[in-house]
Amino acid sequence: MKLIDGKKTSQIIKKEIAVEVAKMIDDEDRSPHLVAILVGDDPASQTYVKNKEKSCSEVGIVSSVYNYPADVTEKELLEAISFINADDEIDGLIVQLPLPDHISEKKIIESIDPNKDVDGFHPLNVGKMALGLPTFLPATPFGILQLLERYKIETEGKNCVVLGRSHIVGSPISILLSRKSSPGNCTVTVCHSRTKGLKEIAREADILIVAMGQAQMVTADMVKEGAVVIDVGIHRVVSSKTKSGFKLVGDVDFEDVSKKAAFITPVPGGVGPMTIVSLLKNTLLSAKNKIG
Repeated sequence: MKLIDGKKTSQIIKKEIAVEVAKMIDDEDRSPHLVAILVGDDPASQTYVKNKEKSCSEVGIVSSVYNYPADVTEKELLEAISFINADDEIDGLIVQLPLPDHISEKKIIESIDPNKDVDGFHPLNVGKMALGLPTFLPATPFGILQLLERYKIETEGKNCVVLGRSHIVGSPISILLSRKSSPGNCTVTVCHSRTKGLKEIAREADILIVAMGQAQMVTADMVKEGAVVIDVGIHRVVSSKTKSGFKLVGDVDFEDVSKKAAFITPVPGGVGPMTIVSLLKNTLLSAKNKIG
């Protein structure tokens, strides 16, 4: 078994981004600028945005956060997005999800300028992705592609099974790996909570991507010997083996599955760090006017 180290890989990519940002500052006299809108006080969202700010600082990207209370109105949020869309000095905008129930996520995402949509969630960018046109790729699927590429994992002709069909991970990664590209050219099967015979289907996968949102649901009997296993999930569970009384686990039972897999991502330190670094890459692409 070989560990797919997302933390180490993300550090390598950050160094590459930092070199490009430094050159851009020399040539254009400005850094790329990424803005995040954070609504409410969800701890997971706050942690993600703080990690994003730290990563931006490491590579020389300017990072700004617009904080709003949970009772902010949809109209106020749309006005803020309109203001950011019009600012030529801002290259990327993300709105941290989830949003409070009284705000339409669909309306908010569609209000973002597609040329600043570095999360890759705008319908226009999703459509371009599906057609194989240049666009911003959603950060987590983009991170998965980079891991497969950097670890020289062959995808052409492989049987890929994706567990989960969310618009954030499952659906886009299924599209990306079925495209005529590298990584890509897989035969992709998408499974979900209503899939019959899920265990049997998963067991046929050369590449198994797990994004179901259920802690340690994938066990060794669901994995083929020598498979590549990409675990997107992250959960905080009770543990008597840590000082805090908790530990982080993924959607995969790592201890047992790692004994059968040829390659596997850990949790934490696998896909997570690659999500943020992919966001940085998209921001740099926007700043260099390569998109749109």
